Amino acid sequence: MRRAWQLFHGKIYHKSFARFPPETLKSLTRKDNLPVESLLSTLLLYLMLGAFAGIMAGMLGVGGGLIIVPVLAWIFHHQQVSDAVTMHLAIGSSLATIVVTSISSIRAHHRRGAVLWPVFWRLTPGIVVGAWVGAAIADALPSAILSKVFAIFVLTVAAQMGFGAKPAPHRELPGTVGMAAAGGMIGTVSAIVGIGGGSLTVPFLTWCNTAIRQAVATSAACGLPIALAGALGFIVTGLNTPNLPAWSLGYVYGPALLGIAVTSMLLAPLGARLAHTLPTDVLKKVFAVFLAIIGTRMLLS
Repeated sequence: MRRAWQLFHGKIYHKSFARFPPETLKSLTRKDNLPVESLLSTLLLYLMLGAFAGIMAGMLGVGGGLIIVPVLAWIFHHQQVSDAVTMHLAIGSSLATIVVTSISSIRAHHRRGAVLWPVFWRLTPGIVVGAWVGAAIADALPSAILSKVFAIFVLTVAAQMGFGAKPAPHRELPGTVGMAAAGGMIGTVSAIVGIGGGSLTVPFLTWCNTAIRQAVATSAACGLPIALAGALGFIVTGLNTPNLPAWSLGYVYGPALLGIAVTSMLLAPLGARLAHTLPTDVLKKVFAVFLAIIGTRMLLS
């Protein structure tokens, strides 16, 4: 028994092991043969990511995609996911989580009567088409280029948050063609970078003389068609893509969707309550610095 124990822990090197290459012997060690524990630890990361994204989105009104995409890209990289699909998988999974979390946000805003549903319906056709176009563009871009595009967008949002830039109201909402064009642009950019579009829709509606409360609520409603159309686009474009990890449906990774959606949906209301007790102006500037660091690292990596 003692000899078996020593053999198991590598204290005795048996000559029969010599026929195995070092890679095979390494894969047989106890440390690397823990798939269940590894899966649980990764799921815990997804739950923590969802909790942080949900709280920040509820507290600062910042879409969770700005947080979810870079962290998922980092996790996938360390999970040995192919670099060719890392960003596509992170963006597609982010959009899929926003489908779930936006529903609870819409219900909350609708109960307060803040959603401008006529405006929502005028933007939606353009948003849906734009999100499909964005998914197709993202699929055609190499992962490295997609990472740079996301980094530039994050740096732009960080600058807007840090300096508190807000568009002054200059005009009324445009007509049918103008709303369709605006929705198309919002949907395209949002799908390419994996966000719900709040950082684009709110400034547009504010610029068109919409009250900020109604602009935020209507933007939250617009996040659903953006995320739904975008996620479907990433699923379809990624269906025949090689090197995707198990439990993926196109460019949407199931375990990430499950873990992030659950905690972000539960904790977003907590973030909304904290917004009334914490100095959100200061927190926005701190978060802007955080986004600037992320964007810079992604741009230079």
